[in-house]
Amino acid sequence: MAARSEFLGAKVGHVNMTGSNVWDQVLSRIETKVNRHSFYTWFKPTLYVDEREGAVRVRVPNALFRDWLTKHYSAVIDEALTEIHRPGTEVAFVTEDFPVVVAPPAAPAPELDPEDGPGEAGSLSPRYSFDTFIVGSSNQFAHAACRAVAEAPSRSYNPLFIYGGVGLGKTHLMHAIGHYVVTHLKNLKLTYISSERFMNEMINAVRYDRVLDFRERYRSVDVLLVDDIQFLAGKEGTQTEFFHTFNALYDSQKQIVISSDCPPHEIPQLEERLRSRFEWGLIADIQSPDLETKVAILKKKAETEGIPLPDNVAIYIAGKIKSNIRELEGSLIRLIAYASLTGREISLTLAQDVLRNVLQNDERAVTIEIVQKAVADHYSLKLAELKSKNNSKSVAMPRQIAMYLCKALTSASLPEIGKSFGGKHHSTVIHSIRKIEDLRQKDGDFNTLINSLLESFR
Repeated sequence: MAARSEFLGAKVGHVNMTGSNVWDQVLSRIETKVNRHSFYTWFKPTLYVDEREGAVRVRVPNALFRDWLTKHYSAVIDEALTEIHRPGTEVAFVTEDFPVVVAPPAAPAPELDPEDGPGEAGSLSPRYSFDTFIVGSSNQFAHAACRAVAEAPSRSYNPLFIYGGVGLGKTHLMHAIGHYVVTHLKNLKLTYISSERFMNEMINAVRYDRVLDFRERYRSVDVLLVDDIQFLAGKEGTQTEFFHTFNALYDSQKQIVISSDCPPHEIPQLEERLRSRFEWGLIADIQSPDLETKVAILKKKAETEGIPLPDNVAIYIAGKIKSNIRELEGSLIRLIAYASLTGREISLTLAQDVLRNVLQNDERAVTIEIVQKAVADHYSLKLAELKSKNNSKSVAMPRQIAMYLCKALTSASLPEIGKSFGGKHHSTVIHSIRKIEDLRQKDGDFNTLINSLLESFR
């Protein structure tokens, strides 16, 4: 992205008229792309000034904000502008001493050009590469699979299906594959796109009678990366189009990589023929990172920013943030921003003070529903299976573990726990608790597993 003076340049497409100014539209997009702490720290204090001579002027509190947004969020802003279709627009960050002149509403922009191309290599974020990805026990398998696919597309695992919770690194790995292919396999044509944009482009192709061009564009690539495939759920027309695109690429031995927040069999309203194809290749999951991995992520992020981060501060943040990596990095960014604005050194006392409200919100009370969801995720089960009458070992053991954890972590009574597992009698809950306690005493590995699960809630 080109930058001049205080300008943050961004190459973009046409506007999607919603009645709001362009910066409000950009902010609505950015809010879905960065963690809430980063958004409220860096973007919430900004203010739209006006739009003139092809540039949008945005007021920020001081030069630190201007420099930080330019350095760290240019790619995110560029991506947001692209999504609202504003070609040739630049964003200029100006400080509060800049005289504000409220501009008249901008003239309506032209309709979306049907010639707009797909999200190709230019959609890849420079922040996301294999070099910047911290590998730990929770993501080691997915990382290895992605490296193998990047180094030898269509020869290792095809399709590769990556799934995991929000903010655990799926998109990072997708972009990393893209960067590796673009850098080392320059003869291959690569396209990275979200399932939402795939759907929107298909709609526009139908609207402008350019369906054949749309199909040719996506069925002629060598590597197709599709992010958040779960958003195709219930969209029958888009699923049909993607089904034929998938077949065309697979039959031509082209690499397909897909990400989702859950495994194929748990995506609701997904056609069975698509579900089965997603399971043809390798399915790799990403779990929540352990303490050591979270500390490594924080240290790497601080190193990238050129900020010394004491070990005790890194351990404190890593031990408190249990949600996802975005929240983890967002807390660090908030701490760095506060330290920079106040001229104070980062210390444990400062971290405890600055992050008090953030961490209190993150430390939610454990409920039966939270335990059930965590155990179901751990064993790749549906929540309904834990509450069902299915007594096969693959379901019965996770159910017993969940009941045991509910007793240990919540204040719920035995009858309440039984009721939450499909109306089980409290005697069944007692039997489950005793069985788990007995197994913990006899099996060291099983005891380690239970300790790990218990620790994940604390």
